[in-house]
Amino acid sequence: MNNLSPVFYNAESVRRVLNWPMVNEAVEAALKAVVDHTSEPNANAGVEHMEQDQGNEPQSNNSIKSYVSQPARSVTIAGNDPSKLMLTMPAFVGNYRLTAGGAGGDATNVGRSTLACKVVTSFRANRQLQPPLPSICANIMLFNVKTGELEAIMAGTDITTWRTVSASLVATKYLYFRRFGPRAEHQLEINVAIVGCGAQGQLHAAAMCANFKVKQLNLYNRTESQAVQLASQLRQRLSSDSSNSYATDMPDIKVCSSAREAVAQADVICMATYAREALIHANDLREKRSVHINGMNPDRA
Repeated sequence: MNNLSPVFYNAESVRRVLNWPMVNEAVEAALKAVVDHTSEPNANAGVEHMEQDQGNEPQSNNSIKSYVSQPARSVTIAGNDPSKLMLTMPAFVGNYRLTAGGAGGDATNVGRSTLACKVVTSFRANRQLQPPLPSICANIMLFNVKTGELEAIMAGTDITTWRTVSASLVATKYLYFRRFGPRAEHQLEINVAIVGCGAQGQLHAAAMCANFKVKQLNLYNRTESQAVQLASQLRQRLSSDSSNSYATDMPDIKVCSSAREAVAQADVICMATYAREALIHANDLREKRSVHINGMNPDRA
């Protein structure tokens, strides 16, 4: 047994290593594992995989698919206030691989496995505090898959935000671009609308520009000043970035006075709001061309 204390990675340590190739590949691998598991004809396949993972013989990815064990998320209300929540999300992902573009690459056909649990608190009123605090706070615990020992704790708020955005990127890649060809995400220009310019909307806007060829970027926020501020930040960031991190030239960035205006000519729409009523309707979208919508609830992790 390993008696060493688990390593703690604070928010700054995590933030330094986050990048889109790594996060996108990890999210895509996890989503593929979910699909492989749900399509597995043998109901005991997960048990068999688990037993093989804990043995001494390496397992080839050619003979065993990636798979996942993910119980339903549990939700605990903190007192009598339903806006104060604690969520626990355990998961096991087995026999997946990452390339050099992700986590340095797996040199052999031996898959890797991860056992983890994310604990998230969602306190919506934190945004009203002075100074404001994040409404979502998360920590991720990583366990040894053979012994069950806790090996690391990572500040998970940034990982949660990046993971959510990455799910939108992966969905856009496969559900929008791939209908036009196997490498369409590297070739086609798109118009993007961001509805809601909070933390999720801000990172969605930057990530769309970082990963795809964005020609037009429309921003809408209920408080217009926040959209104006985001537009200014994006223009500065895109114009000053001398690396190849962004896949696009400077897009035309426009602050819109309504959600309807923002989405009118959009190929891809990212909805990142707390709105309880619909902000856009079917007749707001352009006609006769495909439109892809990414929806996320900033309250949910």
